Amino acid sequence: MRNNLRIVFMGTPHFSVGILEAIQRAELNLVGIVTVADKPAGRGQLMHESPVKQFGVQHNIPVLQPLKLKDADFQKELKTLNADVFVVVAFRMLPAEVWKMPAKGTFNLHASLLPDYRGAAPINWTIINGDSETGLSTFFIDEEIDTGNVIQQIHMPISENESAGQLHDRMILEGGRLVVESLNNIATDSVKPIPQSEFTHSLKRPAPKLFKENTKIDWKANPATIHNLVRGLNPYPAAWTTWKNAKGESKNIKVFSTLISEELGAGTLQFTSTKTQLLVDTTGKKLEIVEFQVEGKKKMTAKEWLVGNNSADWTIEFN
Repeated sequence: MRNNLRIVFMGTPHFSVGILEAIQRAELNLVGIVTVADKPAGRGQLMHESPVKQFGVQHNIPVLQPLKLKDADFQKELKTLNADVFVVVAFRMLPAEVWKMPAKGTFNLHASLLPDYRGAAPINWTIINGDSETGLSTFFIDEEIDTGNVIQQIHMPISENESAGQLHDRMILEGGRLVVESLNNIATDSVKPIPQSEFTHSLKRPAPKLFKENTKIDWKANPATIHNLVRGLNPYPAAWTTWKNAKGESKNIKVFSTLISEELGAGTLQFTSTKTQLLVDTTGKKLEIVEFQVEGKKKMTAKEWLVGNNSADWTIEFN
């Protein structure tokens, strides 16, 4: 049976585009797109279009860009698309008069196994917390954030050195499949939504926004905790720390990649190095810093940095 649902998609970043591409490949009836308004960006303050808008223009799909989702003219125009269902991926919180509009409902793709990791940064926090498994959920939107009845879920393993960026890219592929499958099930009225209260096994951990305060490396933590923080924040916004050079100058450092060494540390929190490796002597095993960026400099590997720098000239600040 062909899925003839009239679909409106709402989203903004590249992650959303990956889901749009899956809907397009499935030859579903995408009748409109809603995304953010164009914004000035860069040194020249030229107007910047969201990746989702660029996709819509490229594929001749009507694009709506409201400044306010409660705007009456926007809602009137949205109604003229006569959608059966709205799909939301990485967008804003919708007012009730919008998400209640389509007869088949409005659903969201969330990058966790709800109700675990409700919030803005589920991909980051599942890695920061050292989880070995995560997943994706589609759920019908309701009055609260990430609390609606679950349509479907899929489980995904996380490898011990996987970064948030790598998991993000895998989730685009799996998320596209899940959204298409959810749409097909909605079209045939075969969905049996599950209230999140029935997921009694869930840890229900939060996934709050990332700020400077919760992305700083605590060098007193064990190497595994530091390693998980670094990979959970790679590539953005990146875990950070402060080093002091021989001149007494403090420099903020973004750390993008680490490895846990088999070499035991003495817990003195100081650098040791070979010609190709930069290690931090933490409690337990030493932590190898593989890739980082000193403020004002380009990103580089430890091997590249050690060509012109001596680790003995640098110390870690950890207050």
